[in-house]
Amino acid sequence: MRDAAQSIHQYYAEAFRAMDTKRSAPPIEVTYYPYVGINHTIRIRSGMVFVRIGEICRKMPASGHRALAQILVAKLLRKMVPAEAQRVYSAYIKSPEVRQRALERKRELGRKVITTAAGDVYNLDRIFDRLNKKYFRGRLPRPVLTWSSRKTFRILGHHDATHQTVVVSKSLDSANVPRYVVEYVVFHEMLHVFHPTQHVNGRRYNHTPAFRHDEQKFLHFEEAELWIEKNVRKLKRAARKS
Repeated sequence: MRDAAQSIHQYYAEAFRAMDTKRSAPPIEVTYYPYVGINHTIRIRSGMVFVRIGEICRKMPASGHRALAQILVAKLLRKMVPAEAQRVYSAYIKSPEVRQRALERKRELGRKVITTAAGDVYNLDRIFDRLNKKYFRGRLPRPVLTWSSRKTFRILGHHDATHQTVVVSKSLDSANVPRYVVEYVVFHEMLHVFHPTQHVNGRRYNHTPAFRHDEQKFLHFEEAELWIEKNVRKLKRAARKS
């Protein structure tokens, strides 16, 4: 075999034969691909199946590769994914070792677009420092704060724990947006730093009860929520014009 991944192509042939009994397995090529995260793809081109497995799963045991083959082929053929295959594969990728490896890989290869914390109207660094002193006793480490590269309306703020970055939508850097709204969005993302994501039974919890409780401590919580609700259409129009 030209590629080490080709040694597991038999699992894909087996999956095709099991899920499509009326046809013989098509030619299959399996390769590893340097995806940043835990991603895999399967495609059919000119009658040949091309499988790309994320590099992070190169050391996955045979049982995991067999399960992944069943999952990918089932999705390609629009069949139901075997429950046992999903269980075996999920157990591997959700293991602490693989999660840590994925985090390190994302830090190494992932890219985050950084513009500036100093906007035309609001300075995110200054807002962070003021909120940190008022709500966190100045103890919260400051992440990289940046305005987004373009205006958005669906996501007004985002915290990337991997790159220790908080991105705030450029749509809010306007004199038409009250300061308390920008502060509220920044405060929300600061709470993601204060309340890290929890992993329970393979599930991610970003907004825990403790998070929601602390969120309402923001002085203008209700006013900010109401302003965003009433102005989402204006933000949408502005984003589309930019």
